[in-house]
Amino acid sequence: MCGRYVQVSKLEVLEKRFEAAAAQPELWRPNANVAPGTRAPVVTSNAPKEIQFYQFGFRPAWGTAQMLFLNARSEGDHNPDNDPGYRGAKGIIQKPSFRKAIRSQRCLVLADAFIEGPFDRKLSEPYLVYLTGRERPFAMAGIWDSWLDPTTQNELFSFAVITTTANEVLQRIRHPRSPVILPREAEAAWLSPDTELADITDLLAPWPARKMNAYPISPAIKRPSAQGLELLNPIGERIFPEEELRLTDDIELQGAKSR
Repeated sequence: MCGRYVQVSKLEVLEKRFEAAAAQPELWRPNANVAPGTRAPVVTSNAPKEIQFYQFGFRPAWGTAQMLFLNARSEGDHNPDNDPGYRGAKGIIQKPSFRKAIRSQRCLVLADAFIEGPFDRKLSEPYLVYLTGRERPFAMAGIWDSWLDPTTQNELFSFAVITTTANEVLQRIRHPRSPVILPREAEAAWLSPDTELADITDLLAPWPARKMNAYPISPAIKRPSAQGLELLNPIGERIFPEEELRLTDDIELQGAKSR
């Protein structure tokens, strides 16, 4: 489950990093607590040179107003026990809600970090999870769709984050899932309609734990409307000491400033 994440990089940083121009720059704002229902920046397969702002919470074109998926499991109905060692079939390609989108409506979900907590405590005990080595912003693998509101005839564009099994960092947080994070060199293939489906499903793997770290933050972030960079300040020790990973303090978010 990835129900909250962080996007605080400045728009010009996003545009340069993803080689895409914002379609509606007036919609951009830094968000330390991207919650369901929030508009957030994505780069989609139908406009790979644009940053668009879609709703976090996927609603299939054929769905109802009540249907909302924050995440799409890469394993589909396989791996019900969330075995971190699972490397079997990617059932997402068969799920009715996602099988069209995974084939032709993929997107990059632009993020600086994501937020998770223990499965039994959730955001009552949250951790900020980030990539080491100055890997910020980065792209989570997403799918998107458009839905026509039958009452208002307004078109809603929305997205979900694809999840996979937990690496060692998420296991230490005692959370069984992790968002799929795409290597920079795979982002273009993820967006391309010419990429074979087998190559797409090969990308649905956990991010290497040695390139990720996490620290506890205030449970104040549990409130969807909570905002402010102070929410991202650590209140305890990292999962892995940076020295253990032989990495410098590249992405210290304590007192971070959007840039």
